[in-house]
Amino acid sequence: MADEASEEKPAKKGGNVILIAIIAILVFLLIIGGLVVALLLSGGGEQPTAATATEGGEMAVQQAAPAQQQMPKKPTPQQRSNDFFNVGPMYPMDQFVVNLLSESGSRFLKMELNLELSEEKLTMEIDQKKPLLRDIIIRTLSSKTYEDISTQKGKEHLKDELVTRINEALRDGYIKNVYFTDFIIQ
Repeated sequence: MADEASEEKPAKKGGNVILIAIIAILVFLLIIGGLVVALLLSGGGEQPTAATATEGGEMAVQQAAPAQQQMPKKPTPQQRSNDFFNVGPMYPMDQFVVNLLSESGSRFLKMELNLELSEEKLTMEIDQKKPLLRDIIIRTLSSKTYEDISTQKGKEHLKDELVTRINEALRDGYIKNVYFTDFIIQ
């Protein structure tokens, strides 16, 4: 009997370690699952494409295309549109030459940009507010340093900021995106 009691204790101790390991793995999997669900719900998930489709091949791509056509993603006026297949009407702005923010004052930016409009009727409002919009763009550009806009990420952030600030001044529609057609920093 004493031998049986001593044999049961090591078995329980090993069982506890296995139980703790299983619980730890389950908690880890729950955390990972929660993160995946959070990313999918926040729009971080990508639509399946030919490159990401594995089983079903073309079938998965064909099913994704109608879903995109049924539910076109409309950006809010504060977000830039990334729908490059349905580009809206363009409004070309005149050239901008501004001094960049620096201690020496020796850097400047020369650029041209086009505004992608949500609707054609927005053209009339932009024509009326062109001086105001140019002022908004000039103030935004001149508040930037060389380091702010010299990288690709910096240019994307500048586009986001321009879209947000311009849309604050518009009433009949909104700017979907800003496209730089000339961008020179010296």
